[in-house]
Amino acid sequence: MADINRRFGFRHLRGAPTVHIRHYRRGKLAHDGLGLSFWYRPLTAVVSEVPVDDRELPLLFHARTADYQDVTVQLALTFRIEDPALAAQRIDFSIDPDTGRWRSDPLAQISGLLTENVQQYAVEVLTRTPLEQALVDGVRAVRDRIRAGLAEEDTRLAQTGSAVIDVRVVAIRAEPEVEKALQTTAREKVQQEADRATFQRRALAVERERAISENELQSQIELARREEQLLAQRGANARRQAEEAAAANRIETEARASREQRLTQVQAEGKRALGEAEAAGEAARLAAYRDLPEGVLTGLALKELAGNLPQIDSLVLTPDLLTPLLTKLGVRS
Repeated sequence: MADINRRFGFRHLRGAPTVHIRHYRRGKLAHDGLGLSFWYRPLTAVVSEVPVDDRELPLLFHARTADYQDVTVQLALTFRIEDPALAAQRIDFSIDPDTGRWRSDPLAQISGLLTENVQQYAVEVLTRTPLEQALVDGVRAVRDRIRAGLAEEDTRLAQTGSAVIDVRVVAIRAEPEVEKALQTTAREKVQQEADRATFQRRALAVERERAISENELQSQIELARREEQLLAQRGANARRQAEEAAAANRIETEARASREQRLTQVQAEGKRALGEAEAAGEAARLAAYRDLPEGVLTGLALKELAGNLPQIDSLVLTPDLLTPLLTKLGVRS
């Protein structure tokens, strides 16, 4: 609202940077622009005040979906007057020259026009959309349809010099009973998904436990197989050691036997050679004794006997012993 002061039957108007003022004096345009400040006579002046700032218009209305379910649409519009001169010609923005108040409610007229158009476009979309789809994708569909309709199809809004800057669909909600039923269904689905996830997690845990058990079993089997290989290798090593020890013992025994056999043969050959030598010596001695006289042989025998007799400390010769011997010696001589 403009700031108007009274002085000596005149009025002084001081506008704002966001308000477009149009002043007609005796049917002619005297002032036109933003942020104006001027004096005028109230009896001859017609002043219009057109706001050009952005205005917010929240809307809340009901609609029906394709499956005959009531929904509540909550949205907000941002609009402004882009052509103040055109808007002042199509809508009454005149103010009281004494108070500065609008004579009517022009913004309500623009808001009503926007409300009717927005509801028309929103209902057009929702009546062809089932409830579940409207709750899921309805916000985007309704927003796009309203933007396209206001920008391309609605010529009446453009004729008033106004334009919609932004459309924001906040929510599309069903009736409380229907929403509760849908929530129950959604909860059931969520619970089913949770149960399915729990079952899958349990199945995965069982599968992992089975895999762990199989891995442990495979590890045990592999360990047993390696132990079997180790035992077989140890047995083979022990058998090889025994065979090598037996072969070494056999070789040692054979070597010892061969050595003893050769030693025996050498000893036998030595004994045989010694015997032959002794026999040859004895034969030679006997051959030498064969041609000797008997008395020499007797003397030699006595000498040999004396050499082989033990030590005699005393010798007793009786006549009985010497008589035959002397007799024999006398005879032979």
